[in-house]
Amino acid sequence: MIEIKRLFDFPYFQLENAPLEKSLVTKYNGKWEAISTQEYIDKANAVSRGLLRLGIQPNDKIAVISTSNRTEWNIMDIGILQLGAQNVPIYPTVSEEDYEYVINHSESIYCFVSDREILDKLNSIRGNTKLKGVYTFDEIAGVDNWSEILKLGEDKSNQEEVEARKKSVKEDDLATLIYTSGTTGRPKGVMLTHKNIVSDVLLSSERVPFDFGSYVSLSFLPVCHIFERMILYLYQYYSVSIHFAESIDKISDNLKEVQPHVISAVPRLLEKVYDKIIAKGSTVGGIKQKLFFWAVELGLEYEPYGAKGWWYETQLSLARKLVFSKWKEGLGGKIELIVSGSAALQPRLARVFAAAGIPVMEGYGLTETSPVIAVNDQRNHGFKIGTVGRVLRDVEVKIAEDGEILCKGPNVMKGYYKEPEKTKEAINGDGYFHTGDIGEVDSEGFLKITDRKKEMFKTSGGKYVAPQVIENQMKQSRFIAELMVIGEGEKMPAALIQPDFEFLREWAKRKHIEVGPTNADLISNTQVKARIQEEVDFYNQKFGSWEKIKKFELTPDVWSIEGEHLTPTMKLKRRNIIKLYQNLYDGIYEKQ
Repeated sequence: MIEIKRLFDFPYFQLENAPLEKSLVTKYNGKWEAISTQEYIDKANAVSRGLLRLGIQPNDKIAVISTSNRTEWNIMDIGILQLGAQNVPIYPTVSEEDYEYVINHSESIYCFVSDREILDKLNSIRGNTKLKGVYTFDEIAGVDNWSEILKLGEDKSNQEEVEARKKSVKEDDLATLIYTSGTTGRPKGVMLTHKNIVSDVLLSSERVPFDFGSYVSLSFLPVCHIFERMILYLYQYYSVSIHFAESIDKISDNLKEVQPHVISAVPRLLEKVYDKIIAKGSTVGGIKQKLFFWAVELGLEYEPYGAKGWWYETQLSLARKLVFSKWKEGLGGKIELIVSGSAALQPRLARVFAAAGIPVMEGYGLTETSPVIAVNDQRNHGFKIGTVGRVLRDVEVKIAEDGEILCKGPNVMKGYYKEPEKTKEAINGDGYFHTGDIGEVDSEGFLKITDRKKEMFKTSGGKYVAPQVIENQMKQSRFIAELMVIGEGEKMPAALIQPDFEFLREWAKRKHIEVGPTNADLISNTQVKARIQEEVDFYNQKFGSWEKIKKFELTPDVWSIEGEHLTPTMKLKRRNIIKLYQNLYDGIYEKQ
């Protein structure tokens, strides 16, 4: 049996252990096209042979930028890694300046891009880089296509050299540079070795209830982020058939077509799914509507492992038959597990989805920890709502005096590329990585994240405010899509709020409130403002007087990655948001 030590060992392990006819599946021109495990390996070897003929040396860097997840990305990944070279994934949505910075800082010499839009962005800065060649996955007239690398590798006469290169790659060798989407300043290149990621995959594999070779997944979170990339290796380990969604917009259709057993998601996506279900349930009327909301109320009280007693469980099994089974159908009908990461999951969502028989297992980690540090597991009482689960075996966590989570283990990065000072700041002399998150471990060993150390602030009265705790509470309101707590050095906490415009319009219609066609019209309506004030007042009850949101302003834009409100992993770009709405900020604190 193959021992997995390097990332490229995963497909070979799959071939030996449980080969698949449909290992990787992508939709081209409206048709799903699959490649088998054997084809996956054959194509990866052809890529390796082709890259050798281009002169690729160990430790050369090759950038890959793709708008969506697709078969080609994974073939390139294995083809690059087998040669001891490094794959440098770049977020497709970052600016041209960031493309230029990452390509130059990493010293990437080739770049593979998915489509025309990325190519145009790249071409605008290509002259400022040392790129020797750019290849596209989509067929674009007059542009080098990745199939030319495959063609270059058709001749197998240098396969022995590929095998020699593979053999010389050690587990402690660098596998990838992942540039973190910093909320401030230039992105940092996180150096992850084969061992970092392989150890994290194998330790995480102990927390998922998969059978080898019998599951289907749908992948749509950006593979340039370590969360989804690690999960793709985990799927390959378990011989899960991986289908790549066409785009975020088409997830709903793709779920019905693919009928996956497992998906990974970020909380924002689950919030949207839940809001859509609630909006639909609100329109059915009569007894059906009463039944729907009875089931939802029941779901919101859910506790795992029958903790609420037999009467609750009896009602729940009825709710699952009558109402929740329809929710499952909307996700394809076969969904058994959703893995959630990248941001805090609201406990109400964990409850209601678990009640519906669609358990969401929340985990926690960072790019620097490959990424998983802890994750919930439904089995053996390893699932606790409001926590990110127990810490992985072989990974150590300790809580510093100021509450910061420190982590040590085989999954902790080698350091930041070309940044020895920043590496020293992040990893102390004992080898513990400073996560920057504040948390606690409860008596049963479950880890709970309470805030980001850097995001906590003091008001001018000297009181500490933990913004994420307040934000996560208030975002439970169906009226609020995004919210950012402000008030560092000011007399009181306040908030900038992006309402859920779709829900707000429906509400206004139901209440016969006349509003104009634009979002600006909507948020300037006095009844709308009063209704959102009610929501803020309701959630304020949960906080101490110094933490309560005393004032808020509504923003007319939908907060997005493109609008520079959010990072590619959907975290708030706090400084940017203040800059974008400086006038609202100044108005709240009467600085105008």
